[in-house]
Amino acid sequence: MTPPSPAGSFVVIVPAKPPARAKSRLDVLPAARRRDLAAAFARDTVAAARRTPGVAAVLVVTDDFRFAADLRTDGCEVIPDGVSEDLNATLRQAAAEAARRWPDAVPVALCADLPCLVSDDLAAALAEVDGPSFVRDAAGSGTTMYAAAHTAFDPAFGHESAALHLTHGAREIVVAASTLRLDVDEPADLARALELGVGAHTARVWEAQTQ
Repeated sequence: MTPPSPAGSFVVIVPAKPPARAKSRLDVLPAARRRDLAAAFARDTVAAARRTPGVAAVLVVTDDFRFAADLRTDGCEVIPDGVSEDLNATLRQAAAEAARRWPDAVPVALCADLPCLVSDDLAAALAEVDGPSFVRDAAGSGTTMYAAAHTAFDPAFGHESAALHLTHGAREIVVAASTLRLDVDEPADLARALELGVGAHTARVWEAQTQ
């Protein structure tokens, strides 16, 4: 792996569906609530990433121009998704753009649905990156984070992605980073996240919607 630059070791890439189309498995919630929570999840995820030592920038990929404006206000760089039906192609395209903008930083793909994420957990995982590396999700079969140098960046998100990343030669990062592992897809995940503690955006949306 190319040694990261001391000025900014990593660039975090966050693929974010338009909130109106995200979190379909939270269908027990009204559509407007689901949309607002999806946006809040992503904004809390990027806020934690931006606070993490060693992160030079956060690059979000989304086709929702209104949401993109909010993310730019939050301090993120934003690009459109040119291959929105293929997450791994989206990530490879974003990594290529990251290489152009931050050639000395290692690209890190991070899920957009980590409303509990704290910077200490992300920092702990990034400190263990050594070649292609990934973090398994709380359910055990998925992936919440994948990192590799530009020349080796080959994400395998999707069904049973943890096993696929191992097959592709990535090394599993095993750290006590519960907030990095808890991606919210289903109502039970949301309940666990609220119990663990969510970021400001998610807390504000949840409180407004439950009053």
